[in-house]
Amino acid sequence: MKNLCVFGDSLAKGVVYDENSNKYAFAKENFVSLFCEDSDVTYSNYSKFGCTVTKGEKIVSLHPKSIADADFTVLEFGGNDSDFNWDDISNDPEAHHDPKTPVGVFIETYKRIIGKVKAAGGKPIMLNMPPLDPKRYFAWISKNLNSANILKWLGGSRHFIYRYHEMYNVHVHRIAALLSVPIIDIRSAFLSESNYSEYLCADGIHPNEKGHRLISQAIKTIVSARLPEYEKMFT
Repeated sequence: MKNLCVFGDSLAKGVVYDENSNKYAFAKENFVSLFCEDSDVTYSNYSKFGCTVTKGEKIVSLHPKSIADADFTVLEFGGNDSDFNWDDISNDPEAHHDPKTPVGVFIETYKRIIGKVKAAGGKPIMLNMPPLDPKRYFAWISKNLNSANILKWLGGSRHFIYRYHEMYNVHVHRIAALLSVPIIDIRSAFLSESNYSEYLCADGIHPNEKGHRLISQAIKTIVSARLPEYEKMFT
């Protein structure tokens, strides 16, 4: 039986937006639990809602034994790092605004996380980032704010949000390639759907329960085909 150690943000934690209660909640079945249940894999999930790579590095440092005991350590970061303080942008669209984790900091911190996993005797596997729905996400983040100011800062295009999010996803792949870490492409599972928004919550960024099933199936398909290759990379 394989054992996984998981570090990430709300995606890996299984957070969804419950429209009935109008608040975030934990999905009864998230992609980690679905994959492990179907594959007879045990897991320890240290993911946190709102987690960035900076917070993730601190959490990873607290669990060297879990990492050493796991067959693989799954890393999933980027969604919160690429996000902005929309309140500040709404109040001052003329100013310069950095994302929560600037790109350079994101890259170097993620690399250190991988180094710490390896130093603890772990075998890292990275996940890339599922896409967001720019129109739905814009409506979500501009709620009760000055949407005209936010749109002005975005250069008049809601798709700027998608492009910026995509840039961080590109860097996730570059980090994986640079450090020879296997990466599982869950993004393509969404983009291959005719309307991937059906797999996202009302906020336009968190996968819903249907999205978590999509991710789980994508991981099972990729891992079943490439796990021997992953094992070889660490021998």
